[in-house]
Amino acid sequence: MKRKQSIASVRWDLALRYRLIETIALWEGRLTTGHLMQSFGISRQQASKDINSYLADYAPGNLDYDKHIKGYVPSRRFSPLFIDDSASAYLHLLNQNSERAPHIEGLALAYAHTEVLNVPDRSVRPEVLRPLLRACREGLRLECDYVSLANPVAETRLIAPHTLVYTGMRWHVRAYCEKNRDYRDFVLSRFRGELDVLGESDQGRDADDGWNSEVEVVIEPDPRLKPDQRSIIEVDFGMQAGQLKVATRGALVQYVLQRYQIDPHKVQTKASAQQIVVSNLDELSIWLYS
Repeated sequence: MKRKQSIASVRWDLALRYRLIETIALWEGRLTTGHLMQSFGISRQQASKDINSYLADYAPGNLDYDKHIKGYVPSRRFSPLFIDDSASAYLHLLNQNSERAPHIEGLALAYAHTEVLNVPDRSVRPEVLRPLLRACREGLRLECDYVSLANPVAETRLIAPHTLVYTGMRWHVRAYCEKNRDYRDFVLSRFRGELDVLGESDQGRDADDGWNSEVEVVIEPDPRLKPDQRSIIEVDFGMQAGQLKVATRGALVQYVLQRYQIDPHKVQTKASAQQIVVSNLDELSIWLYS
């Protein structure tokens, strides 16, 4: 009971730092004063003081100092006190708006008159996420079992992941697939069993043409709409001169269209149902799935 009371009485700004300490340690596997300095704009001395107070006052034994990285690693008995240790919680942290100040990320503010539609998370197991994060960070290959709608029976794949992607509905990892000899998207909830970390890969992000191709999706009101209806749509989507230009990557074009609920292969019969269209669909066709 004493520990719970002491945690509840922690200043909110200090609690946010403790949350970052546990998040980085748990999911990244390494924590340095630099993480706190960069996220909160504090001095190295203050960052060191925060880590020491976290260990001394609340979580003794949670972290071990590693002199090789000049930082901390989670101990075998690591047990987070300030965060939810689910994979989904970490992924949502990654997804939070990058324009918001880092020091207010994750601060729980309860607004009485708002409601957010929360779509149930797809299952992502920690034993899947951790090796993926490591492989992305260190440029490593992974051996894994993966299922898909085309191949519902798990098959072994050798992949070299480089980036985690959130589409608004699910998480996937962009990775080079040795079976297909190309870069593909692998849905995190479709990995089976454990992922084995192998050696370094020669197929990194720099060789992924789809990822490195910068493109623009140009969205306009459906031309079948009346002028006053088009004006409403332009305001709804913040269009300039009748267009909304969305900068993205070739590999992400399909997901941009999904977010705007645009089917590139089908046009709604009623313009009021369609509302918006992509005006440069032809030049984007090379990035669309058939």
